[in-house]
Amino acid sequence: MDPLLIGVISGLIGVVVGAFGVLAVILSDRQRKVLEATEEPTLPPGSAEVLAVVGRAFVVIDAVDGVVRASPGAYAFGLVRGHTMVHKELLEMIARVRRDGVIEERQLELPRGPLGQGTIIVQVRVAPVGEEYILLLADDRTEITRTEAIRNDFVANVSHELKTPVGAISLLAEALEDSPEDEEAVRRFAQRMHKESARLAALVQDIIELSRLQGADIVQQGRPVDLNTVIAEAVDRSKLQAESKNIEIVVGGSVSELVYGDADLLVTAFRNLIDNAVRYSPANTKVGVGLRSSGGLLSISISDQGDGIGPEEQERIFERFYRVDAARSRQTGGTGLGLSIVKHVISNHGGEVTVWSQPGSGSTFTVRLPEMEKGQADSVGTIENDNESQGVSA
Repeated sequence: MDPLLIGVISGLIGVVVGAFGVLAVILSDRQRKVLEATEEPTLPPGSAEVLAVVGRAFVVIDAVDGVVRASPGAYAFGLVRGHTMVHKELLEMIARVRRDGVIEERQLELPRGPLGQGTIIVQVRVAPVGEEYILLLADDRTEITRTEAIRNDFVANVSHELKTPVGAISLLAEALEDSPEDEEAVRRFAQRMHKESARLAALVQDIIELSRLQGADIVQQGRPVDLNTVIAEAVDRSKLQAESKNIEIVVGGSVSELVYGDADLLVTAFRNLIDNAVRYSPANTKVGVGLRSSGGLLSISISDQGDGIGPEEQERIFERFYRVDAARSRQTGGTGLGLSIVKHVISNHGGEVTVWSQPGSGSTFTVRLPEMEKGQADSVGTIENDNESQGVSA
């Protein structure tokens, strides 16, 4: 072949190869720029490790309010969806911090999700991180805030309930002072003072019981308990009140299994249920108490022949100080705390209390408690032995 022709062909091939090389470089550069434009910003070295041990939900936001990184807690709280901050209040805080460069902290009540009325209360702290990022820390305060609200309501309710008998006793004392010569009036006012003082004493006692329940640790302080003995004790404590109305308390059935718990607290709970049944039953009737066991649960039912409770009231009767008929409850000496105490005691023992009732057909309260497991009895013996050995060594 002609050497000149070979040289021309080789030159053409070199040009084509060079053109392809240049094109490849251009395409690679363009692809790199596209990747850089779409790649998520990264945090400074070590930031992720620090955030992992903070112990709070966190979100890192870039200069255009995009989510660079978020913890699982931030998604669980509903603060972030995808790569977007959800709540307007949080975006406003982020904007102020980005503008002013000052750390801002607030407590916010935010919707838990896009649907429904559920809310979450979070303590939010927003701070700048470097020149580009904003860090948002969130701590769930929902349960703590609600507990504080319940405590405040309880204090307010106690104050209100105490004012009534204290005020009545004060007025009756004034009336006695104004009628020293009227024996009939003195006797009548003295009887009412006695009634109000008894009501005040009952209210104070129930408040003490409820406060004691808050600190009771059934897991550590519990012992094997015979419910037959508990019910017998509760019935005995209610007999005087029942006899005053000629009401017979009839106990039926028995259980051979034990429960794990506090016998005194259980007696208090069942005494309250029996007292309620006697209090709201007409004279010359019966109150029934039934015991049975089934499926690992011990059931105790207390039935009365009273006026019954309407469906709309049954959801609230276990609330503190709630009374179906406030006027009648005061006349019968109710404090509005009895069923709340029952619910606390039974819940602390891992059980439940329910009510069946219809107006005009009486009411039946049923308590279900789990049978004591063999392991619980063994653990009690172990704790007692440990305590005894510690006492000997001491």
